[in-house]
Amino acid sequence: QVQLVESGEALVHPGGSLSLSCAASGTIFGIPTMGWFPQFPGKKRELVASITGISETNYADSVKGGFITSSDNAKNTLYLQMNSLKPDDTAVYYCQARIITPWGPTDHWGQGTQVTVSS
Repeated sequence: QVQLVESGEALVHPGGSLSLSCAASGTIFGIPTMGWFPQFPGKKRELVASITGISETNYADSVKGGFITSSDNAKNTLYLQMNSLKPDDTAVYYCQARIITPWGPTDHWGQGTQVTVSS
């Protein structure tokens, strides 16, 4: 059984920084892509950052220059460094990964991390 487990909830002041992590476990042959999907209050999840197995990254315009995603392939772990946070960044952040298992490729989600940016 493959699982994605995210780091815990966080409260940060405006202008502050925060790092999220998302660790995959189970029988994993490879992870072609991983990404971060914040869900803002009253809205659907949206992709803001992604990374491939060869470390190619893509960012939504809304987070370029502020968020950086990276991965440790040996640990099957995804990271999101969030800088210069604003109250509008408050959301539940979900990680997602397409994982190659013995049964083929499957998509998995983390449990979500509540990020609150407030003074």
